[in-house]
Amino acid sequence: MYELRNVTKRYTRGKETVHALDGIDLTIADGDRLVIQGPTGGGKSTLLQMLGALDRPTSGEVVLDGTDLATLTEARLTKFRSENIGFVFQSFNLIPTLTAQENVETALVPLGVKARERRELAAEALRSVGLGERLGHLPGEMSGGQQQRVAIARAVVKKPKVLLADEPTGNLDEGMRDEIMDVLERLWKEHGLTFVMVTHDSALAKKAPRLATLRKGRITVKENAGT
Repeated sequence: MYELRNVTKRYTRGKETVHALDGIDLTIADGDRLVIQGPTGGGKSTLLQMLGALDRPTSGEVVLDGTDLATLTEARLTKFRSENIGFVFQSFNLIPTLTAQENVETALVPLGVKARERRELAAEALRSVGLGERLGHLPGEMSGGQQQRVAIARAVVKKPKVLLADEPTGNLDEGMRDEIMDVLERLWKEHGLTFVMVTHDSALAKKAPRLATLRKGRITVKENAGT
């Protein structure tokens, strides 16, 4: 379970102080699926970075399963993130010189998984997203949707507790968007993940059980009817 308590994040831009997050209180239960929306500059990506232990709050607590992420040393934070949190980004973030299988394996290297087991787990993860025939393909040999499937496999291969997605369908057409969301939602259910996604797509937001809206660093959360 995530518990965010009075989380603030301030940046200095010239002489101006930007309140990216302004006293955020938020609880995300284990297995929850939460979508975050809001205008550009409203704090969405900043909040996702806090949840993913990619940044620290200026003040407040970001607690995941009893561990306050803001208090961990960099080494412990890196280890915690590697073991517990998977990420999917809009731009895929694949290494162009590595095959699909090798890209997925990179998530297992920090965990000390041996080479043979890495290969087996990566192949299994790619099969789970429909890319069992593409293990040896480079990113440049795949479509955008296929590359995002590789990125999803990389995120879930280590069996994390949390899956965080930042505009995962932002670079895809409508048809491919729906396919990728079907994959994400199926994996969320199969793995019992806590799934948090940032999106500008209102059609996707309406389908989420919970919707958080961020405006000027302040949050409101509502339950979506009929989901």
